Amino acid sequence: MTSETKKDRKKRSISSFTILLIMLVALAVITIIMGAVGVEGVEGATLSGVLTAPVKGFTDALPVCLFVLILGGFLGIVTETGALDAGIAALVKKLHGNELVLIPILMLIFSIGGTTYGMCEETVPFYLLLAATMVAAGFDSLVGAAVVLLGAGCGVLGSTVNPFAVGAAIDSLSATGLVINQGIIIGLGAVLWLVTLAISIVFVMRYAKKVKADKGSTILSLQEQETMHAEFSHVEEEAAASNAPAMTSRQKWTLVVFAFTFVIMIVSFIPWEDLGVDVFNAGATYEEVETAVDGEEIAAVYDEATGTALTLDGDVSGTAVAEEQVTEGWSSFLTGLPLGQWYFDEASTWFLLMALVIGIIGGLSERRFVKAFINGAADMMSVVLIIALARSITVLMGETGLSMWILENAANALAGVSAIIFAPLSFLLYIVLSFLIPSSSGMATVSMPIMGPLAGELGFSVETMIMVFSAGNGLVNLFTPTSGAIMGGLALAKIEYGTWLKFGGKLFVVLGVACAIILTVAMLAIPMTM
Repeated sequence: MTSETKKDRKKRSISSFTILLIMLVALAVITIIMGAVGVEGVEGATLSGVLTAPVKGFTDALPVCLFVLILGGFLGIVTETGALDAGIAALVKKLHGNELVLIPILMLIFSIGGTTYGMCEETVPFYLLLAATMVAAGFDSLVGAAVVLLGAGCGVLGSTVNPFAVGAAIDSLSATGLVINQGIIIGLGAVLWLVTLAISIVFVMRYAKKVKADKGSTILSLQEQETMHAEFSHVEEEAAASNAPAMTSRQKWTLVVFAFTFVIMIVSFIPWEDLGVDVFNAGATYEEVETAVDGEEIAAVYDEATGTALTLDGDVSGTAVAEEQVTEGWSSFLTGLPLGQWYFDEASTWFLLMALVIGIIGGLSERRFVKAFINGAADMMSVVLIIALARSITVLMGETGLSMWILENAANALAGVSAIIFAPLSFLLYIVLSFLIPSSSGMATVSMPIMGPLAGELGFSVETMIMVFSAGNGLVNLFTPTSGAIMGGLALAKIEYGTWLKFGGKLFVVLGVACAIILTVAMLAIPMTM
């Protein structure tokens, strides 16, 4: 292929930044047109709103962005010790000839994280690790990205006890009076999870096997291949070297601590108390606190819970009794919060601490440590900016009211249709809405108080409606450019967004059809809970 052709192929690549900016401007123009023609509920985006959206997106995503920066520094320290490259090389040598077995095992593990606690942003560090591992195993970096994204994504799509999806949906329906059967949700979620995971595993393994047999069959562009080799070739060469030196004791202990760091991160994000496990909050103390309330406060609480207007005659007062936690459980000694209640601030603290520990174990000098940490954080800056820019689209749509307008009008259009039409159209509605609101908890809070009662009024299973939301939102979060985790993860794996769509386009359609069939059958077969 000529150098001119190579240049042409490079020119056709559109960066994630450009794609997100085009989406931001396009959606702003749509709201301006709708506002100009008098569409009720939609305000046209202003110039200041568009210009400040990326900054507000950065502010909104600041905890995630800081986590990614510190994570970059942490990985920079591990890389500086040489333990990571040596560990990957040792793993690939041990699996020589059986590298494909990594794919189903890792995808299943990631999917368990997805279905139980909505593993999403937490997957970002694994893109870089899995990309390097898969390249060293003879595949390409796209296989590594697919293992993480499709594995965790299929789990989220078929959420069973995920508190950020089905948990948030159930909570948002608490004031509607609808009875929810958690067993139906878990069962239907498991079917969606395992069916979509099986399809995805077969798809990824077929592609990986083809690339392993013939490197020219990769769908990566020439530019991406060059970047991949520049980024991961040292790992590939070390894995291929038959006389590579054995790992030192420092490197072995570094890998042990490295693995321990990620295990604690995963454990810390799982909401154990919501799952009935309080081992990490053991030792916490509580006390009852009494607060005087007047009639207006009583009426306000009642009105909010029932949607009515309560009128109280005369002077009414009372006492509210609440149980407040005085001290945290034993596992809160590091960050102030016990494992299971951590979020990105606590995770950032943990990775910063473990970077120091690994630096000491690896024998790094102060100068090498600081330089490696800064370089690692610098490598993550493009990922941070992509996450912030992706969040800006959600910010703008919330300000203009476009997402709520689509939801309310679509719900009105679905009233009165049969189950065989209601299920797939509701699924399609959630696919559209999820481009605007990629957050599962945000989508549940906004949409379920509308869609749940609508399903109940039509005599359909509310539990199936919850899984329609989970599946639709989960499917879109396999490829939406408004997800900072996806765009940031692909950037780490050195994969262009367009390449990801080219790779998974047919798969996404197949997964969507499979979900629509399962949900339609469930809507027809599962009776409404009384």
